[in-house]
Amino acid sequence: MTTATTTTEAATVGTAARPELLTLLGRTPLVRVTAGLPGPHPGFWAKLEGLAAGGMKARAAVSMLLGARERGELRPGAPVVESTSGTLGIGLAFAGQALGHPVVLVGDSELEPSMRQLLRSHGVRLELVDRPAPRGGWQAARLARLRDLLADLPGSYWPDQYNNPDNSTGYASLAAEIIAQLDHLDVLVCSVGTGGHSGGIIGPLRRRWPALRMIGVDATGSTIFGQPARPRLMRGLGSSIHPRNVAYGAFDEVHWVGPAEAVDSCRRLARESFVSGGWSTGAVARVAAWAARVHPGAHVATVFPDGPHRYLGTVYDEDFAAAHGIDPSSAARRPMEIPYPQAAEATGWARCVRVADPLAARRPATCQEGAR
Repeated sequence: MTTATTTTEAATVGTAARPELLTLLGRTPLVRVTAGLPGPHPGFWAKLEGLAAGGMKARAAVSMLLGARERGELRPGAPVVESTSGTLGIGLAFAGQALGHPVVLVGDSELEPSMRQLLRSHGVRLELVDRPAPRGGWQAARLARLRDLLADLPGSYWPDQYNNPDNSTGYASLAAEIIAQLDHLDVLVCSVGTGGHSGGIIGPLRRRWPALRMIGVDATGSTIFGQPARPRLMRGLGSSIHPRNVAYGAFDEVHWVGPAEAVDSCRRLARESFVSGGWSTGAVARVAAWAARVHPGAHVATVFPDGPHRYLGTVYDEDFAAAHGIDPSSAARRPMEIPYPQAAEATGWARCVRVADPLAARRPATCQEGAR
């Protein structure tokens, strides 16, 4: 069912720990964004996690490995095996070097060549599956290969980023930094993939600001919030499975954003604010600008998970956009309102103020439409 690329033996033998790397974790800047997305808005704050060593998910990666070591689940020098679409892979490469663990990652054939090269340059052993599973897509195919690797590598540890509470715990430092950098916060906008950073920061932030609203941002074609699973072009947010780290009860509303909106936002950010990123960054920027417009006087913040470099051949490439039917000029300027997630399939920017765990609410009740 799957095939794998050639791998290196060096990635599965012990490596010396470099704990000094941990001093580079986090400490990212917060910037005010006023770029038209697509029109004028009062501005919002963006935490630039793409400037961190190992990226945003280095926080989660270090937390998961340290937690496993404390529980005796991960022995010194043992290999770490995980599935990734790229971003967590960089974080685990960082954590593996810092803590002295070889890292084996399972990606898929849609992983960008530049990301493959970067992961291998960091000493990662990379396995690629060549086709999505009939049910569960690329994620299910990657997980099937991952289980084979666990059986082949005695003593190996699987962090299981989708369901590991230490994923969310790792973002306590992110919450602390936001609290130190902002005097007040009314609305938080978070992209959702594994559910780690949204679930990890909302508790501390609401203890500081009890009335804080949280808006989740998902990708069209993702099943996290109850939409039907479809092939997804956007990477880094969304899922074909239902991660248990998603804190469904903490969200006040959810938006689904499509590729045209994300691409348009990324390019506008690059032209007008210099700081930009990939699919997740474009999606949350679009929604954060909308939130700033519809909540006059509110202090709005979001997290930009990564920078633009990984996406030069996709988000910022005209040939890629044309080949995939992405027309940034057609991007929606406001979300379509749907009463509950199963009411209509979101093929572009859509919004719902009813949020429920799809696995716990198979029969959604009609929710109040929250038009703005």
